[in-house]
Formats: sequence, structure tokens, C-alpha cells
Amino acid sequence: MGIRERQERDREAVRRAILDAARELFVSEGYTNVSIRKIAERIEYSPAAIYSYFPSKDDIFFELAEEGFRILSDPARAERADFAALAPLDRIRAMFWRLYEFSRDHPQYFALMFVDRDVPRITREYERFAFVRDMKARLAAQIQECIATNDIPATMNPAVAVRVLTMGILGVAVMRLSDRLGPTENADDLARDVLDVVIAGLQSGIALRSKGVLVCPHDEQQLTSDTSASDVRSVR
Repeated sequence: MGIRERQERDREAVRRAILDAARELFVSEGYTNVSIRKIAERIEYSPAAIYSYFPSKDDIFFELAEEGFRILSDPARAERADFAALAPLDRIRAMFWRLYEFSRDHPQYFALMFVDRDVPRITREYERFAFVRDMKARLAAQIQECIATNDIPATMNPAVAVRVLTMGILGVAVMRLSDRLGPTENADDLARDVLDVVIAGLQSGIALRSKGVLVCPHDEQQLTSDTSASDVRSVR
């Protein structure tokens, strides 16, 4: 191994150590309570050394969030032959079960991405997280396929269906993560039951009150503000 290759390997090892230490600290102590200095102390480096890898604490979070969302999205799973062979409704089950699996298998990433209210909005890095919007679009497209095969009524809004399914799985995942389930409850069974019940509800054609969008709440708020401003200008 040459000098350059060794230097790159060593630098990547330090970068990995920073990310791992930050992820653990963010989850155990809360994002707002963790400083660059605290991360540096955890890996026995100077704060200046951390800054040579990441300009700010937010940049460390964005790197972790991107890693987490890429683990969750894993488009290769959707391209597997066994997934393609599933019936449309079973593909929906598989895709949302993946969200629950992610919360179970990668609890620190899940806590940062879906639970901690103090972390930065990923919309600040809009282009960097374009693949997350693509992931949501794939979920909606799968709902639309179920509508095309008459498994779900045509009156169903795919974006609303995605949102309701997501909320159901997130609810079980958060209860499991926070150790709020009863001693005799099985989180995996509960997650499967939630999926089955929500999908059965979608199949029934039940009227849903909520509105679904394929952007995050922050984006939706901005879109609403822009629309309101446009309405005001048109009235004037």
C-alpha cells in the first residue's frame, strides 16, 4: 500500500470515528446538548481536527442522515426478483415493513431521523436529499399500481395512503424504541397487525380526512405560504 492510499485509509477511519461518536452522542444526550468539543473528547481528538473533516455539527448530522436514508431506501431491494414477483398489495407490505425493520435494526439512525425534534431539517440540503423524495414517489407509485389492479379504490389519494401507512409504522417503531410496549406485547407482531389493518382500511374505500403530500412538512408549509401569497396578490 502506497503512502497516499494509507493516508486516505487513515483519514476515512477518522471520519468514520467522528460520525460514529457523534451518532451515539446525539442519541444518548440529545442533539442540542452535543458540541464539536464533546465529539472530539469522545474520540480523543482536538476540536480543530474535527473541523478539518466537517465545517459544523449540522454537517455531521446531514452526513449521518444521508447514510440513514440510503440504508432505508436501498433501491436494490426493490429490484430483486422475489420482490417483483409479489402481488401489488404484498409489495406495499414489504416496502413499509422495511421502514419498521430499519427502526429495529438501526435504532440510532432512526431516532435521529424521525424522533429528535432538534436536529436540522434535511430540506436545508434540498438537492442532497433528492433521493428521499424519489423514495416517497416510489411508494406512491406502488399505491397507484394497487389502484390500477382494483385492489384499492380509485377514490384513494396515493399520497394520503402513503402518509397513513407511514404514521402507523412510525407509531409502533417509536413505542418500541421508547420501551413503551407492555411486557407481553411483541413489536414485530404489532407492526404487522398495523400494516394489515391499515391496508384493509384502504381496500375498504374508507373516506380519509387527511391530506397527503410527497414532500416533508417544512416543504408543505412553504408551498402553502407561497400559495397564500399568490392568492393575496391575485385578489389585489
